[in-house]
Amino acid sequence: MNNYQLEPLVNAHCETGENPYWDSNRQLLLWTDIPQGRLYRFDARSTQWGEFYQGPEVGGFTLQVDGSLLLFRANEICRFPWGGEVETLVTGIDPATGRFNDVIADPAGRVFAGTMGLGDKPSGGLYRVDLDGSVTRLVTGTGCSNGMGFSPDLRQFYWTDTTARTIFIFDYDLESGDISNRREFLKLPEEFGLPDGLTIDTAGCIWLACWDGYAIRKYSPDGKPVDVIEFPVAKVSSATFGGADLKELYVTTAGGSADSATADGTLYRVRVAAQGRPEFRSRVLLD
Repeated sequence: MNNYQLEPLVNAHCETGENPYWDSNRQLLLWTDIPQGRLYRFDARSTQWGEFYQGPEVGGFTLQVDGSLLLFRANEICRFPWGGEVETLVTGIDPATGRFNDVIADPAGRVFAGTMGLGDKPSGGLYRVDLDGSVTRLVTGTGCSNGMGFSPDLRQFYWTDTTARTIFIFDYDLESGDISNRREFLKLPEEFGLPDGLTIDTAGCIWLACWDGYAIRKYSPDGKPVDVIEFPVAKVSSATFGGADLKELYVTTAGGSADSATADGTLYRVRVAAQGRPEFRSRVLLD
């Protein structure tokens, strides 16, 4: 294990800090505190941070090519322009599911969006939102859909089923957005916590956040353990690459509360010997 230096950046006492997103144009790190219905931003150049949205909970979001945010809330998708008002685009997606949880834009501008089950039911799953706003259900039967990513050659798609403690890999077709040939990539041992968000570097290695596992765990493209970054908080929720050279890992955590004096819910940054790639941007209902 390498000697990583963790840098705590912001302790907003997030109950569930999630969906870290690096805006390379503005050099901002954006993230959500899902149950609190808050979005935050951290300016890497000035080190200033603040809240820029408060409202219904946001389970995940993407950045559109026009600079607006696409918010995935409880069974609805909204557009949120910087400094503007939230506009609802799509509603009533699936009454059997709970809320959105973790989303990612693909290279063509579609969005793959996971959901939570409703109550204790395994009614959560994975959906694809196409450019015209149409929604297609791809996978169902989980209580908690989670982290996703694309292989460097854009031929494989990774999806995390937290309920099954498993990351699955699919064949991915860029032209159509179809995924197929689902198979198991990695099953996380119980002693490592639950598999949560993930990000993928340019070498195809997976950096996996381990909820209740106090760590980010790095795996090779064939699923072999490579390295571990240990954290002082249990609920490590997600990660993304950022910084001017995309060699900094920004990591969200959870478990905080407004009256807490602990580090739970802190946003961290750590320099790593790997490089990410710019985040894909969505193009939903723009043309």
